[in-house]
Amino acid sequence: MADDIARTDPAVHALDDLSDLLTPDAIVATLSVPNKKVLFQQLAAIAARRASLDAKPIVERLTERERLGSTGFGGGVAIPHGKIDGLTQVIGVFARLATPIEFHAIDDMPVDLVFVLLSPPDAGVEHLKALARVSRRMRDRAFVAKLRGAGSEDALYALFASGESRHAA
Repeated sequence: MADDIARTDPAVHALDDLSDLLTPDAIVATLSVPNKKVLFQQLAAIAARRASLDAKPIVERLTERERLGSTGFGGGVAIPHGKIDGLTQVIGVFARLATPIEFHAIDDMPVDLVFVLLSPPDAGVEHLKALARVSRRMRDRAFVAKLRGAGSEDALYALFASGESRHAA
């Protein structure tokens, strides 16, 4: 019954569609980085271009947040996030790493899938809702397997935009 509702109710389906957070040019299918510092620099540069901001404060915010505790939540996935001055909406950047890197994740496994989520400073509830949506998708093992198998940025974007999940499949 719940699956039937998820299949037919656009509101349920839309919750898993992340195309409002991501654009095709904010996705990297194969990013080669040696560590978290370089990862944050690369992804901040993408976010900064997308939002017409300076990358340095984004790197600083992601690094500050990471000092509070790793955003690597297991299974090779991390969701670094923060609030950035100058943003007008919540945005995301996604990267699949060519080689997993150490992230001090909760399960001590290296990370190869990274979804950076950035919000305006006043986006309290909006930030939390977006973080919950991204987290729900990135905890779905079938979805994560599809991300790892996707061949291009376009294929990755299609997965995020589809709203497809174990509840809507």
